[in-house]
Amino acid sequence: MATPAQIENLRKIATGIRINILKMLNTSGSGHTGGSLSAVEILTSLFFSEMKYRANDPGWEGRDHFVLSKGHAAPVLYATLAQAEFFAAEELSQLRRLGCSLQGHPSCVCTPGVEVSTGSLGQGLSMALGLALAVRLDQKPSRVYALCGDGEMQEGQIWEAAMAAAHFRVDNLCMIVDNNGLQIDGPVAKVMGIEPLWKKWEDFGWGVQRIDGHNLEEILDALATARQIRGRPAVIIAKTVKGKGVSFFENKVEYHGVAPSADELKRALKELEG
Repeated sequence: MATPAQIENLRKIATGIRINILKMLNTSGSGHTGGSLSAVEILTSLFFSEMKYRANDPGWEGRDHFVLSKGHAAPVLYATLAQAEFFAAEELSQLRRLGCSLQGHPSCVCTPGVEVSTGSLGQGLSMALGLALAVRLDQKPSRVYALCGDGEMQEGQIWEAAMAAAHFRVDNLCMIVDNNGLQIDGPVAKVMGIEPLWKKWEDFGWGVQRIDGHNLEEILDALATARQIRGRPAVIIAKTVKGKGVSFFENKVEYHGVAPSADELKRALKELEG
């Protein structure tokens, strides 16, 4: 169990990540604000408490693996990797520039710390499953984590991977669903309803937990519980708020793929920096 001091440190890291997300998006003039902000506490918990890795040796064989299936939320991954010192924070200002290392969607060719290239929604869980099976075949203790969006649950490939992971009893795989309820075309429930999401995953044979995706204590406890699940994969359905941390972005579908303006950045930083 994390101490109050550790939780406070994670909160400070999360705030710094949010600030860097907004700054890089404003500089680039394009990108995905809402779904990047909703996943901050999840990535903070994974990279600064849960996962094993060596930032100065991204290919270290003993590392845990992370797959950002919702690849359009690349800014949250880049800000996290910079915070973890995979590359210099100054590189964040290069987001989405031609020829730079931080493309609009994650590229394992361009960016240290990115395990697989993602962007086509619905594919990340399959890639994470492949990694988890490979790790198991190599008899390594590493774990594989995938972050998916709730809109992705509308993709058939997700459920093919869900069946395969349960069938092959892949218990070194943990998927986290960023359940913010909104996707590019509107509320998930209106575009194509996916509820009861927890029941679907339970029926597919996964070990299911439901948490507040912004509560660091709950996230850490859920990750610890997932490590103890044997004989089946784990899924954590994290209820989140799209645009979390900035009042005028929260629960606004129009900020799915819109970068903050200079004025919005100024107002957002005032909120985040107190």
